[in-house]
Amino acid sequence: MKLATWNVNSIRQRQAHVADWLQRHQPDLLLLQEIKCEAEQFPALAFPGYRAEVVGQKSYNGVAALGRVPFEVRARALPGVPEPAQARWIEVEVASPEGGGIVIGNGYFPNGNSGGTEGFAAKLAWMEALRVHAKAMLEDGRDLAILGDYNVCPGEEDLAAGALGANDALVRPESRAAFRALLWLGLTDAVRALHPTGRVYTFWDYQAASFERDAGLRIDHALLSARLAERLVYAAPDREERARAQPSDHVPVLVEFASP
Repeated sequence: MKLATWNVNSIRQRQAHVADWLQRHQPDLLLLQEIKCEAEQFPALAFPGYRAEVVGQKSYNGVAALGRVPFEVRARALPGVPEPAQARWIEVEVASPEGGGIVIGNGYFPNGNSGGTEGFAAKLAWMEALRVHAKAMLEDGRDLAILGDYNVCPGEEDLAAGALGANDALVRPESRAAFRALLWLGLTDAVRALHPTGRVYTFWDYQAASFERDAGLRIDHALLSARLAERLVYAAPDREERARAQPSDHVPVLVEFASP
């Protein structure tokens, strides 16, 4: 099975990029963030062979799941987040080769740098709601993968020197602690499981020649429950996608599992 996550920074601007990437890599499920459109405007017909389920919002946020395998939508908002909420979560379930199902969450986590103190508090509250939700599923014995744009650099190796200030919400101690709290549930950071050290970035700002200087961040992640982590054979960002004309500032992160 192949899963992928990608903040596309506007699906209508990047639909040709997504269609080409799907054809070349053929993931079973592609989770998209920051699609920046309402569900009715999502270009589902541009991705033949893939079923699209969309949680959209006009001009901002928005997530979608594109699957070439059958899947069931479990939730279109993160449990525990007060309504009306922004379009930041879709949760699906696919059949497991071992029987039962694999729950796959797709999240566009709040950035936390806007809205002052309240904006940062909302980021932490969203991550705590996810921790509670993930804990309940793990205690129920579910196979679980949480993919998306986490808007957190977990450690110092996850950003280039000088790329962010010490008070940026993506690197503040509280944000990193919230990320660690997910790991302490027993989840595995797929990319770091296979690439434990070194530069492995998923985002480069459009400004100041960030990509050319490799002044990147690792903020797009895939966290896996134990049985999925045991089958992990590949996890890496597709850096080449950032070098294309008119790219997203994020690149896809692909994870692949061996057959049980």
